[in-house]
Amino acid sequence: MSSARVFFYVQHLLGIGHQRRGATLTRAMQDAGLDVTYVSGGHEVPNLELAGANFVQLPPVRVVDLYFKELVDENDRPIDDTWRKNRQAALMAAYRACKPDLIILELYPFGRRQMRFELLPLLDAARAQAHPPVVVSSVRDILGGPPKPERMVEMLERIETYFDHVMVHGDEALVPFEQTFPHAADIAHKISYTGYVVDQRGEAGGGDGLGHDEVLVSAGGGAVGDRLLRTAMAARSLTSLSAATWRVLVGTKVPEAEFLALAEIAEPGVIVERARGDFPALLMNCALSISQGGYNTVMESLHAGCAALIVPYAGGLETEQTLRASLLAERGLINVLDEADLTAENLALGIEKAILRQGKRKAIPIRTDGAAETARLITKWVKKD
Repeated sequence: MSSARVFFYVQHLLGIGHQRRGATLTRAMQDAGLDVTYVSGGHEVPNLELAGANFVQLPPVRVVDLYFKELVDENDRPIDDTWRKNRQAALMAAYRACKPDLIILELYPFGRRQMRFELLPLLDAARAQAHPPVVVSSVRDILGGPPKPERMVEMLERIETYFDHVMVHGDEALVPFEQTFPHAADIAHKISYTGYVVDQRGEAGGGDGLGHDEVLVSAGGGAVGDRLLRTAMAARSLTSLSAATWRVLVGTKVPEAEFLALAEIAEPGVIVERARGDFPALLMNCALSISQGGYNTVMESLHAGCAALIVPYAGGLETEQTLRASLLAERGLINVLDEADLTAENLALGIEKAILRQGKRKAIPIRTDGAAETARLITKWVKKD
């Protein structure tokens, strides 16, 4: 019997967290015996491990503003109708080649509205088939930014028209989906909480472990976070960890000139390098993680059990990181410093508090089995439908 075919569409526009989470889910689905075609619509992401899944790269697109209004192609030219037509054709060609039993659209229709020019034709084509594939929306626990009421209604209508299931990659006990999507009760029969998706491949190596007792400073793999990285480097001498090695990870999309400028101000004992594929292993072995509040980094830090200080990114209309971090801080799981209060002195104080909290660390009271549960749900839905 042939494996069920899954068509997984992932579009990142700024940071690479969506792609890293998508890759973790893909590995779990491949391990469960599903045949995944992973379709990426963003720029190339290094070290994206997909466990043998079929990878399709669409003509890449990204944003150049914090409000997600200006989209540019791989040559940094504004996209136009010709580009959209070519991109839609490429997506449909990938879909026809896959002949999926199930479609997963990451974030849509709760986000990625800019991509509806290609997603609505895809959904219409799927619905028109004699034996339509199961259609699933894959969304993280918290929607970013406060959508307008009419956008909320549009999301609801899209779910009711096109989608069989909505996977919420979170734990209802921490953040119920209705906290950021007020219409959740109307689609409750379609919602399944998977638990948080965590890359659990990192292993603690004791004294010989990768990055043992280092201070790990990161701002995701995207092109924002320079202020946090610089401030952390300035705070080093003010902390009890000043003699430790500090590893500063710079996003893969940060311009080379900006990367070199950071490397130039690094003192002895500070390593400045690009974001790495073995980040989960570094977390498992570090003395402290200083980071923004992205979904992946926060949950991987909790899984690793390391001391963590989170400075949630709050640019543009962003509220998702701040909300998640504050809820986890209320439970005593992490320390948080507001981005508005980010100075070397405040960061140093936050570091000392995070180290102190580590000695009183609580067991993680939330589900972090989201990848395995996603694979189980997809397998069940394909067999049932």
